Amino acid sequence: MTRNRPHLAASVMIVASLTALSNLCAADAQRVCEPFNGKDLSGWKTVAPQGSQWVVGVAKIDPANPARLIVSGAEAGKGEFINREAHGVDIYSEQEFGDCTVSLEVMVPKGSNSGIYLMGNYEVQVLDSWGREKVGPGDIGGLYGAAAPKLNAAKEPGQWQQFVIEFQAPRFQDGKKVANAVFKKVLLNGQVIHENVEMTGVTGGNLGRGEQPRGPLMFQGNHGAVVYRNICITVAK
Repeated sequence: MTRNRPHLAASVMIVASLTALSNLCAADAQRVCEPFNGKDLSGWKTVAPQGSQWVVGVAKIDPANPARLIVSGAEAGKGEFINREAHGVDIYSEQEFGDCTVSLEVMVPKGSNSGIYLMGNYEVQVLDSWGREKVGPGDIGGLYGAAAPKLNAAKEPGQWQQFVIEFQAPRFQDGKKVANAVFKKVLLNGQVIHENVEMTGVTGGNLGRGEQPRGPLMFQGNHGAVVYRNICITVAK
């Protein structure tokens, strides 16, 4: 038995080394992107040259009117991504993504409305849906026009809410789509609201480019005030 112990120790070291190498390879196989720098709107474009209400700062709910935001300046690099008013324009990232996991926080004033578009095409609805017993595809977390969330995980307006969206891009071969986009899993405030929902096409209000292998992250800015922060996208290299 004593003579076998060095071999056992060597085997344990080999397994540990292989495990560490496997973890390193897994980390190398992914890339984490933060498309918003917290300082300005560099790296983002609006769908129209005029009418944008997007700014960087710190937002809170107006105590005199819970449907409105009060916006002030922020410390360098610590700003929030803010749409001040309704009737602005949509905004999208210059970077484009395929398969990815998007995590972010959103704050919705009372009665307000926005949307998170994967690839500029497939909307996860953002809405003040607090207190609704029954929710549909147009409520917060709904895949607009396609699928209602499994449950209402909404918080009260003015509170920060977290989305984690695991998304699979459509597949193309020789320029032809051979597989639809899929929302593999969507969590709102830690609760699973979608699993393996296949998108047969784009949703309303999309960027207008049609389905492609890659596309930008887009936020709806023409329906209401909204605030986003901690925007993080994890993609395969």
